[in-house]
Amino acid sequence: MNLVMRIKDFSPQRKFAWSVIGIILLIGLQLSYMRFFKGFASVTNLSDEFPWGFWIGFDVIAGVALASGGFTLCFLVYIIGYHRYHSIVRPTVLTAFLGYILVAVGLLYDLGKYFNIWHPLVMWNPHSVMFEVAWCVMLYLSVLFLEFVPMVLEKFNLQTPLHFMQKITIPVVILGVLLSTLHQSSLGSVYLIVPEKLHELWYTPILPLLFFLSAITVGPAMVILESALSSKIFHRGLELNIMVDIAGFQLVGMIVYVGVKIQDLFVRGVVPSLFTGSYEATHFMLEIGILLAACLILILPKLRAHPRWLLLSSILTVVGILYNRLNISWVGMMRSSGTFYFPAWSEVFISLFLVTIGAVAFYFIVKWLPVFPEIEGNEENA
Repeated sequence: MNLVMRIKDFSPQRKFAWSVIGIILLIGLQLSYMRFFKGFASVTNLSDEFPWGFWIGFDVIAGVALASGGFTLCFLVYIIGYHRYHSIVRPTVLTAFLGYILVAVGLLYDLGKYFNIWHPLVMWNPHSVMFEVAWCVMLYLSVLFLEFVPMVLEKFNLQTPLHFMQKITIPVVILGVLLSTLHQSSLGSVYLIVPEKLHELWYTPILPLLFFLSAITVGPAMVILESALSSKIFHRGLELNIMVDIAGFQLVGMIVYVGVKIQDLFVRGVVPSLFTGSYEATHFMLEIGILLAACLILILPKLRAHPRWLLLSSILTVVGILYNRLNISWVGMMRSSGTFYFPAWSEVFISLFLVTIGAVAFYFIVKWLPVFPEIEGNEENA
């Protein structure tokens, strides 16, 4: 009864938002049922000729990159010593933790025999890049769980285990950084085995390096984006001075990443492919253009210090890296497949469904745990 009364007190905007979320969750559950009980064909346009599509590009290799804010920020705070960023560590870790859980769940949708996802635990193949990625992701998810646990312990005032977790923070963070470095780069190594299939604009021997550089570039952007959204939803003040500082790391990462990427084109002698007017060249130019636009905003001090421009640069960076992952997994592979692939609406909707679950989980965890201490127990905005 109390819940019903509180729902009646919701503003029209909040009622609309929760109604949309409810519809997304209901449709997503129905599509999930079809996927797991009626097979790929019921919800996807995937085929034997093109077995890896939107889900691999968005849910897995892009999802892992977009969850990289956790290890980049923890590295800056606990290893380098930028303790002034400590106030945003917990929400960033929570975002990364939920992100990696969703990557694992998203992989279930993409695996034909999803019930065999546990096989890497007992069926070891140390010569396989996919095996290394699977283990690093599992171990890093465990590390994120350990970084998340102190929030629960603090909530229930369990001081003894909380002190223990605080003592092992540095070793846990170091382990997390090492694991992240390994699997962020190894996701690029997966595509090294298809030199005759991936278009030359994206295929390069330094794909692992580019995947890692792009991850540490998009990590700070995700921190800024998450902070901006949290400040709006939870009515918190945006710590602009911290965001501007973090944008500086984002800018350095982007300059290095784009610089290495462009230099690689010259080294491999594939620059002429950019000017052929092909489908792939158009997408590659758009990808680079989006990242350069974000870079231009961050280079100009006045724009970087303005909240809206800062947020725009972060959105462009996230979109640019997401575009890169989709280009590699989808656009760059399509010509060699000899077929045309475009994701079914249900493929895209299932990904939206997973993102919505993550957002809702973040909202209620923040309401329940001391992620942002100043709003702990604050229920009026629930």
